[in-house]
Amino acid sequence: MPKQTVEALINGGQATAAPPLGPALGPLGVNIGEVIAEINKKTAEFKGMQVPVKVIVDSDTKSFEITIGTPPASALIKGEAKIDKGSGTPNTEKIADLKIEQIIKIAKMKEDALLGKSLKEKVKEIIGTCNSMGLMVEGVDATEALKMVDQGKFDEEIRTEKTDISAEEMKELEEERKKLEKEMKEKRAEFEAKSKKIISEMSGKPRSDIKAKLVEEKIPNQLIEELLPAEAAEEGKGDAKPEAAEKKE
Repeated sequence: MPKQTVEALINGGQATAAPPLGPALGPLGVNIGEVIAEINKKTAEFKGMQVPVKVIVDSDTKSFEITIGTPPASALIKGEAKIDKGSGTPNTEKIADLKIEQIIKIAKMKEDALLGKSLKEKVKEIIGTCNSMGLMVEGVDATEALKMVDQGKFDEEIRTEKTDISAEEMKELEEERKKLEKEMKEKRAEFEAKSKKIISEMSGKPRSDIKAKLVEEKIPNQLIEELLPAEAAEEGKGDAKPEAAEKKE
């Protein structure tokens, strides 16, 4: 039986008969309304995200099969945490917090793409990704959350595959995110002021010495690279001219 495939990228839960799906499905003779309804049902959990969809149509019977791809785990985490990007310095700057139910939800969404054999192992994989993005889980560092999973702290939630959280919990997470964002901005401003003071005081010294001092003062490497190269380049240009003049003489 010959089959034809239509592939498209749609907004989760918001597929319509408009392009790209409608015009592609029309000539295949399937009930477009049924296809759209099925796609929206299967992608409802991905609301607000771009989701790859594949519709396989049997040319003889006009029956269809729908397979749904999933965004990367990092995209799902950002969606749940309501952030645009992960932390540039995940070891020192935490930008949001997630509940274990949200972690379970993401693990279930990505279960076919994860390596773990059990849901518990898949949950640990998602927490590991949270750690690399600078997110906390249940109000603690993601590394601590991994220990809690191993200790069985969330066994009941994982066993029952609990994925829902209350409106009150959502509100608490949003307040926590705003608090972390404010703290991160304040801390960055503090680090930036400290860095510029050190760079100014060590003006003329080798870049390696200045960087060593900044590292010693626990300035995040990302900020060091942002501030130090420009300063060093200007000093280097200033130092080079007298040396060149001496060589000419």
